[in-house]
Amino acid sequence: MKILLLLAGLLALPAHAAVSAIDDAGHSVTLARPAQRVISLAPHATELIYAAGGGARMVGAVSYSDYPPAALKLPRIGDNRQLDLERIIALKPDLLVVWLHGNAERQLAQLKKLGIPLFYSEPKKLADIPGSLTRLGHLLGSEAAASTAATRYQQRLDALGRRYGKQKPVKVFYQVWHKPLYTLNNSHIASDAIRLCGGINVFGQLPLTAPTVNVEAVLAANPDVIVAGSDDRRSTELEMWKRYPTLNAARHQQLYTLDSSLLSRSGPRILDGATLLCEKLDQARQAKQP
Repeated sequence: MKILLLLAGLLALPAHAAVSAIDDAGHSVTLARPAQRVISLAPHATELIYAAGGGARMVGAVSYSDYPPAALKLPRIGDNRQLDLERIIALKPDLLVVWLHGNAERQLAQLKKLGIPLFYSEPKKLADIPGSLTRLGHLLGSEAAASTAATRYQQRLDALGRRYGKQKPVKVFYQVWHKPLYTLNNSHIASDAIRLCGGINVFGQLPLTAPTVNVEAVLAANPDVIVAGSDDRRSTELEMWKRYPTLNAARHQQLYTLDSSLLSRSGPRILDGATLLCEKLDQARQAKQP
């Protein structure tokens, strides 16, 4: 009799238990069951969701969600400035993964009023990404895949830290764009990659995340390396610095272009960008030696 009652109780349980996770804004996100229809509102979030094992549950993404290749086939629901609310609602998502500073606050508030759960994602340090993977994996019901991805990432991060963490410091100017000339401060995750490689961001202490600077300020900082972010790996953004032979980076020919998506997106691929960056900074150390 007791066994029959126990079996009856088990059958009465819901097929899926509720899942909860704390997002990067400190909010608790609770779903009645693991998410089945997910929309990403930031390219880095798209990469995190796929890496966490939730790619099959993606039903939409914003523009520039171009990795992994499967993400290119997802319906587009706008970009980080303007969302197509009607299309988002029509896709019937049960979870939106959003960027804290990228999406229009008013539009997000409208979606929240409709009862669609929002998970805010903004890893600010390289060490934050494993936690992002495991929390998303929990909400997606893909804990095993997320745990594997997080472990693999952490091992790569630790290996880079051991290899480059005690190297001689190198002064770095990270050039986001040249017209106007602007960069990133130490609060951006790209600067954390610079630190990992033993670099010092020459404009890291500026108050704005993406401050505008001028040529005179760069010449005064006299970086050993100038790295320009580029989506197509062109080097034209760096040509201007060759006119200043007293600049250390120009004198030692330490002017490099890296795919900006590898250093600006807070997903697992950022370690690919960090690896390339560390190699470039190591070349600069060798160039400085007498």
